[in-house]
Amino acid sequence: MKPKFIVGGVVIALALGYMIWAGVSQSVVYFVTPSELSAAPVAGKAYRLGGLVERGSLQWEPRTLDLTFKVSDGKTSVPVRHHGAPPDLFGEGRGAVVEGQWMSDGYFKASLIMAKHSEEYKAPHDVKEAQDKRLMNTLEKPKP
Repeated sequence: MKPKFIVGGVVIALALGYMIWAGVSQSVVYFVTPSELSAAPVAGKAYRLGGLVERGSLQWEPRTLDLTFKVSDGKTSVPVRHHGAPPDLFGEGRGAVVEGQWMSDGYFKASLIMAKHSEEYKAPHDVKEAQDKRLMNTLEKPKP
């Protein structure tokens, strides 16, 4: 093989490697709990903050679309600000993951809110029990 093909191949491989490394390092978002974030916050760094929305902390102004609340892990709570409407399943006492960055002013600025929900499906037992009871009542023999 000619040396210029080898050098050209190495240059192309290095360029591709750099592009992959730069793309991955810029899109990395670390998942943290409120305790972990409070221990060592880095202003401007992208995070995913997960926990429960603290009861009594949720405030939403529909006219300006300003949403404020606190996310807690049971030990520490972090104030969060977001501009936009909350997701449908979002509410106090429920799990949430917010993506954004820590601000030097002492709050988490969320660019995305994801409401967490249980992965378990639970059938509506009350409805099924009522249907079973009606069915059994129709099958019972009348008492003399």
